[in-house]
Amino acid sequence: MIAQLQERIREEASENRLSCQQSFAIAREFNCQPAAVGRLCDELKVKIYGCQLGCF
Repeated sequence: MIAQLQERIREEASENRLSCQQSFAIAREFNCQPAAVGRLCDELKVKIYGCQLGCF
């Protein structure tokens, strides 16, 4: 599942950037915690922007 999640993040990330809204949508899609998406984004060097809650 992690490989699929990483691939989905890469698909959605434009210029190595992913919006907070996109990251939450991916977490829902894979039925995982948003923090897991955040950790993978860190590993993949993908910056999460536009976070309104300060989660990322």
